Amino acid sequence: MPRFVMPDCFAPSPDTSVALLVDGDNISAAHAGQLIHIASRKGRVTVARVYGNLTVATGWQTAHGYRQCHAGVGKNGADLLLCMDAMELALDECNRTFFLASSDGDFTHLALRLRELGHDVEGIGEAKAPATFRAACLGFTQLQVTTPAQQVTAPAQEVSTFDQQIRSMIAAHSQHGRGMRIADLGAKMRVRHGAQISAHPDRTWRGYLAKRPHLFQLDPKGPEAMVRFLPEGFNSPS
Repeated sequence: MPRFVMPDCFAPSPDTSVALLVDGDNISAAHAGQLIHIASRKGRVTVARVYGNLTVATGWQTAHGYRQCHAGVGKNGADLLLCMDAMELALDECNRTFFLASSDGDFTHLALRLRELGHDVEGIGEAKAPATFRAACLGFTQLQVTTPAQQVTAPAQEVSTFDQQIRSMIAAHSQHGRGMRIADLGAKMRVRHGAQISAHPDRTWRGYLAKRPHLFQLDPKGPEAMVRFLPEGFNSPS
């Protein structure tokens, strides 16, 4: 009778490959560095991906060390793409450790399925992560949230005269609180204030507005995309 030999892919390895998959619609980019640090404790982080709607400025676009995976604007798009990639990674290499970064209980099934395939699964999330997701993972690390007492007060971001002009233009043409079309903003700013955004380093209105998420909120790209101003951003002390 032939002797069964355990495949090499199931043998323990000191150089474990780690995949860090982040639900960018659920986890703040403020935790980007902390996530990498946690995952690196288990081995070599060969995959670090963040999933979400990349047309909205969330901070993940500038997070170093992550591959950006645009999941579109549909509901649960990030969840679905993350799950698809996780299963693909689970089948193409043995002895991989997965870190699933989310506080969403919907990833419970994914964690259990990855473990059935022989992979170690670790969860990372906030205090609100449900017990079902935590239990589905071999371990769960709760993200550290900086308390107000630990925070260093940042200097208030100055609001320029140009930004105030944009705010006034949006307020004057807002449609039932939905803001105004980005496509209309440029033409009206040119007529009212002689503004030529092509002369600005950002070159486009979307580029300019997206760099000021504390002041403006944008719809995903499209001819009918709207822009709104955030009152709290303009209420900051000068």
